[in-house]
Amino acid sequence: MNIYKNIKYFNNIKSPRLKLFGIYLLHILKKRYLGIFIDPVLSCNLRCRMCYFSDEEKRKTLKGKLENDDLENIAKALFPRGLKVQIGCGAEPTVSKSIPLLIALSKKYGVPYVSLTTNGILLTEENIREYLSGGLDEITLSMHGVKKETYEYFMTNSDYDVFSRVLKYLSDAKKTFPDFKIRINYTMNEDNFLELKDFFTVFGTIDIDVLQLRPIQKMGETAYNNFNHEQLEKMYDSTIRVVKEECVKRNITCIAPEKVDISDASENMNSVVMESAYCYISSRGCWETGFDYRNETYESYAKRVKLSRRLFKNIFFRKKDMMLDKKHLNYDIT
Repeated sequence: MNIYKNIKYFNNIKSPRLKLFGIYLLHILKKRYLGIFIDPVLSCNLRCRMCYFSDEEKRKTLKGKLENDDLENIAKALFPRGLKVQIGCGAEPTVSKSIPLLIALSKKYGVPYVSLTTNGILLTEENIREYLSGGLDEITLSMHGVKKETYEYFMTNSDYDVFSRVLKYLSDAKKTFPDFKIRINYTMNEDNFLELKDFFTVFGTIDIDVLQLRPIQKMGETAYNNFNHEQLEKMYDSTIRVVKEECVKRNITCIAPEKVDISDASENMNSVVMESAYCYISSRGCWETGFDYRNETYESYAKRVKLSRRLFKNIFFRKKDMMLDKKHLNYDIT
């Protein structure tokens, strides 16, 4: 399944109402449409400066894990409607031992695309092979610097040499698992984005499939607090656009905002679209408030709360009602 091609087609639909109608149809026809994002444990081995794990007070509130019984119940209840399961969202999944189980459960319930998002430091040749043998489709690595000094500054407690070695392991694994995808998420700020011009000089031998360039967004009281995008916009053509063009030459999918969108994280009409298909799970809660994954399934809950009626009503929301509190950047997929 080429999930990025599907996302690109969906994004090319300009009308939020038409997108909502599509979600409604998928729901009533009992098709897959949920993007399931699951943090099996609320913990992290790093203290990245742009992440809320660098905030000591916030970190005190991030506790708890999902036990194997929880994961099995959640999978039974929700995975039959999952289009994608992403393991790791707001925390580091590799500090948990449940990744093989989550991959197995995803495959058991026929989820077409299973992804792992991680800082990569705890990955080894052995567990990479275990995950891919189990059916993992993609590993996404977070990185915040091309040069060693920058990478280790922003990714506190990390190790650039270990990260580079893990990238080599992943690239080598594609010889055995050619359909497996490697994705890099690079969070840009005014102190690291100029290094992007050297990205392929440093990592050009790695068989990357997807590169996402994400402008920094405020995530609480983080250790790094320069959220200005002025220089990113000013130097866009000589850095970000150059990387996007190089991705095209290398047949790499690039996910990045256009210049006009780089500072425009706003409440927009697509907010309700995203929320309609978004399912987040952690020890703090599962999907919607009131959903009891131990005693009901997606289907029984949807019937109980008349979810189809709600999804249908969303199509006819007034413009201001489609703008939820959450702000989103518009990304272009090339």
